[in-house]
Amino acid sequence: MANYSIQVNGKTHEVDVMDDMPLLWVLRDLIGLTGTKFGCGKALCGACTVHLNGNAIRSCSYPVSAVKDGKITTIEGLSEKGDHPLQKAWEKHIVPQCGYCQTGQIMNAASLLNRNPTPTEAEIEQAMEGNLCRCGTYNRIRAAILEVASK
Repeated sequence: MANYSIQVNGKTHEVDVMDDMPLLWVLRDLIGLTGTKFGCGKALCGACTVHLNGNAIRSCSYPVSAVKDGKITTIEGLSEKGDHPLQKAWEKHIVPQCGYCQTGQIMNAASLLNRNPTPTEAEIEQAMEGNLCRCGTYNRIRAAILEVASK
């Protein structure tokens, strides 16, 4: 066991965990931020996507020991009131069906738009291809991202 001081959504949290504990479980079970979802546990589906220093990572396979002095942002930290432009576009385009993958989708899209504020459809598809949606709302996801990118 080791003690880690990690910054999540602008707040510092002290956690005493094993070095290899996935960040996902620190966020959900120890800090209580349950917006980040467990999907596959192998970094294949994207449901667990969060930001580390603004870059999208898969928290289910990212050990807490690797965070070091990085800044983590979860869906709860993306917007205090849930009114981030992507969240609004998600609602407008009726993206979620079951909703399970949506936090990971939004976090990945936000990282994309931070890197590239005006992506093409092809760039969106390439950036989002690792985030799986069982309901198949990919066209609506792309439309929501394009709407935010156009503003």
